[in-house]
Amino acid sequence: MTKISILGCGWLGLPLAKALLKKNYEINGSTTSAEKLQILADAGINPFLISLHEHSISGNITGLLQDCSTLILDIPPKLRGAETENFVSKIRNLIPYIEKAAIKNVLFISSTSVYGDQKTLVTEETIPQPDTESGKQLLATEQLLQSYIDFKTTIVRFGGLIGADRHPIKFLAGRENLENPDAPINLIHQEDCIGIINAILSQQVWDETFNAVTPYHPSRKEYYTQKAVDYDLALPKFEQQGLISGKTISSTKTESVLKYTFAQPNL
Repeated sequence: MTKISILGCGWLGLPLAKALLKKNYEINGSTTSAEKLQILADAGINPFLISLHEHSISGNITGLLQDCSTLILDIPPKLRGAETENFVSKIRNLIPYIEKAAIKNVLFISSTSVYGDQKTLVTEETIPQPDTESGKQLLATEQLLQSYIDFKTTIVRFGGLIGADRHPIKFLAGRENLENPDAPINLIHQEDCIGIINAILSQQVWDETFNAVTPYHPSRKEYYTQKAVDYDLALPKFEQQGLISGKTISSTKTESVLKYTFAQPNL
């Protein structure tokens, strides 16, 4: 049985782990919350309490990685609030443990924020131009991981994440003067996040970079207005005029190379 380590069993990592268990993988999974250890164990995941810091790692990181062929890195940069840390340094501290454990493959969950706001059709060939600190650190982390030759790294750049319990309209409902009414959306459903990761694992596609955004790009105004109606929420109000500002992320490579068909095509 192939054993996979998931560093970060959160909103995506936990359901991903559960899905991979059904595919007969053995899963080591980490959490930063002691209260969540039992939840992981009850799901059939080998649980580890681990926190990455700029200059240290708390917890049994060696145990998490032991006998695993693949590591899935699913921890977002924490760059808001008072206790911000350098994300690149956190991952740099992790790399010696990856090498010592003889991990063969790393799958790093990144974001389309690495492209910045380029106002064009964006493919994997587009040169990233991040304009946020999070995007800059994610891009630097991508480059760091892919610079190592002892393991192969595949990058998955997800768009905005949505799911049954997570949708932007819940925060946008009733708000006024929202910007960029005509900008396209670039979202992806949790189900497709899991589906794409599973496709990479099952097909063993490494040393690659994939954009992962549902190929459905109505305008922000059109989409969020309709979602407010669907959820019976107050309609958001957008600026009446403004330049179209926003990129359209292409997932053509994901669809063609992985032969992937989106399960939630209309979000």
